[in-house]
Amino acid sequence: MPLSRDNASPLQQQIAELLRQEINAGAYEPSGKLPSEAALGARFAVSRVTVRLALARLAAAGVLERKQGKGTYAAGKQVRHGLDQLRSFHESLLAQGLHAEMRLLSSALVALPQAMGELAGAAQGQCLLLERLHLVDGEPIALGRNYLPPALAAMAPARIARQPAYAMLAELTGLRVARADLAIKVGLAEPDVARALGVQQGSALLLMERSSYFADGRCCDCSVFYIRPERYAFVLHPTFAADSRPA
Repeated sequence: MPLSRDNASPLQQQIAELLRQEINAGAYEPSGKLPSEAALGARFAVSRVTVRLALARLAAAGVLERKQGKGTYAAGKQVRHGLDQLRSFHESLLAQGLHAEMRLLSSALVALPQAMGELAGAAQGQCLLLERLHLVDGEPIALGRNYLPPALAAMAPARIARQPAYAMLAELTGLRVARADLAIKVGLAEPDVARALGVQQGSALLLMERSSYFADGRCCDCSVFYIRPERYAFVLHPTFAADSRPA
C-alpha cells in the first residue's frame, strides 16, 4: 500500500501502521527481522529520520525490538528448535527457512574430556574439537563446540567449516546418527563465549549438551552449544498414546 502525501496523518505514522499490518500478517517470519532503515527508506521514498521515527513508534508500543548493531525484530520472535526430530543444530535452523550460516573459529586435535566418556575412533584419547559460530541473518545466535572422531581432521577445512556434524559423520563412515541424548541447562557466558556471541560476560545463556550415537551404540559426537536465549526456544509436541490417559 503506497503512502499518501495528502493524508493528514504524518508519514511516520502511516509507515508504522503499514509495518504493523505486515508484522501481524507474518510478512517477516520466520526470524521476525525487518529490513534495514536504509532499505525501508528506499521502499517508502522517505528519509531515514522518518523511518527511524516510525520504528520508534512501534518499539514504544511493544511491537518491535531494536537491538543496537543487530537490527530490528518483531517483538517476541524466536528461532524454534524442534525436539521431535533428530537434526544437527545447523540443519534445524535451515529447516525453518532461516538464513543460517556457520563460521569456523577453530579446529584442533585435543584430548577427549574424561566426562564425555568414549567416542568412536578416539585413538589415544584424542578427538577433533570444532568451535563454530552459528548465525541467523548475520547475527550470532549460538557457539557450538563439537568433539568428534579424529579422522574428521583429514577433511578439507572448507568442508569442516560448512558441513553440519551429522553430515560429516555420514560422509566419513557411511553411517547415519541413530539417536541423541540431549540435556538443556542454563549457564553464564564466560569471556571467550561472550566475545563470540556479542553479549556481556556473565550473561545468562541456554546450554544444550548433546551425545549422539550410531545404531550399533557407539558414541560419535559429544557437543555443547552456548545459545543466546532471547531469540531461541526449544519446543516439543508430545501426544498421548492411543491406550493412555492423562494423569
